[in-house]
Amino acid sequence: MPKATLGVIVGNRGFFPDHLCGEGRQRILKVLEKLDLEPIILSTTDTKFGAVETAQDAQKCAELFRRHADRIDGILVTLPNFGDEQAVADVIRNSGLKVPVLVHAFNDKIEQMSIQNRRDSFCGKISVCNNLYQYGIPFTLTRLHTVAPEHPSFEQDLKDFVVTCRVVRSLKGLRIGALGTRPAAFKTVRYSEKLLERSGISVESLDLYDLLNRVEKRNDQDPAVQAKLAEIREYAITTEVPEQALLKMAKLGVEIDHWMQESQLHITAIQCWTALETYFGVVPCTLMSMMSQQGKSSACETDVMGAISMHILNSASGLPSALVDWNNNYGEDPDKAVIFHCSNLPRAFFEESPSMCYQAIIAGTVGKENTYGTLVGRLKASPLTFLRVSTNDMAGKIQAYVGEGELTVDPLDTFGGYGVCRVPHLQKLMNYICRNGFEHHVAVNLSQIARGVAEALSTYLKWDVYHHTE
Repeated sequence: MPKATLGVIVGNRGFFPDHLCGEGRQRILKVLEKLDLEPIILSTTDTKFGAVETAQDAQKCAELFRRHADRIDGILVTLPNFGDEQAVADVIRNSGLKVPVLVHAFNDKIEQMSIQNRRDSFCGKISVCNNLYQYGIPFTLTRLHTVAPEHPSFEQDLKDFVVTCRVVRSLKGLRIGALGTRPAAFKTVRYSEKLLERSGISVESLDLYDLLNRVEKRNDQDPAVQAKLAEIREYAITTEVPEQALLKMAKLGVEIDHWMQESQLHITAIQCWTALETYFGVVPCTLMSMMSQQGKSSACETDVMGAISMHILNSASGLPSALVDWNNNYGEDPDKAVIFHCSNLPRAFFEESPSMCYQAIIAGTVGKENTYGTLVGRLKASPLTFLRVSTNDMAGKIQAYVGEGELTVDPLDTFGGYGVCRVPHLQKLMNYICRNGFEHHVAVNLSQIARGVAEALSTYLKWDVYHHTE
């Protein structure tokens, strides 16, 4: 993933010991370098210690941030002493940046409480947050009210904050392609385009027939089709799949790629059954898996909100996301469940290279020969973050739940793409899902990034978020 860039404000108030700002600036920059974060910060020739205290300092810093606005993912406010709360707030407001803000304050040491060394950052942080609140600027807090920059908890604060910044940036101007209508029986995946548009997220739809009409006009020997065919063969084990089915997939994949490019789409939600199987003769699972593997999240059953959930986790972690069902209990263990799909899961999720096969569930309705293209295999053991975003039309809001767990090695013999996951207090989570009208689909990612995701969606998107924790 590209290196994250933070605008850094070093707060100062002159009648507190301002020499601490010079030392504090150096310590913060060392931590940012260690975590491979790029700072945009005033130099020590721009202002005293490169800090912000006066209205003139604030103007210089705001102008610096404006010049680098396209690069800055978030703003770090650090207070080596009490700091000037108005100057900090003015920098952010006058910069025009609408990015996440992390407020950090250095901690005092009991043995250094003289007038020459006392920071009072504990108090100053409250004042800075008060001014940000008055200015209507949302902000993120560190786990500890005051903390040394070198402390492990602050390093984790920064890592979580980068996740938050990535999520916020990734949702600005997000464009989703909805290919086909939802399956008739799946009222669970209904959603509000208008609520999404209010958050700057657009949905562009295309009728499945329109796409298939384009596919029919593609020549089998088209170089783009042959290139996609080779890509499919490299991606999964296809020895059991008829050649004609692979060729159909390749032509379908080329047209989906073309549609995404011409419509400037980032992610997709696709009607995967049963019209495609009945009238075209393949399932799109492998194509969707390939897109998700490349970071272009693709959700089945035209689950637009599922695609958004996948995209958020992918943007936060840089790893592919999958959409699965909360599908089965796992014996009598209250904290374990089977997650499953037919499947279109990205290759990165499987223990071994996945095999392409026919879709066993739909085959009983439309025939085995019309359902080739699904990927089967066991999901590998891994840490896990899960997320579901949903539009609550009755309440006029977007809501979400997010949490962490793990994929286990517990024995299981079934079909499709499957795994056993453990989530602490799973029964509490299931109760929350059912009582709040969430869908059976959930996005999962092989990482643990729930805190940063929850902060992005609640503090900066103003969505209603439940963070499931131990």
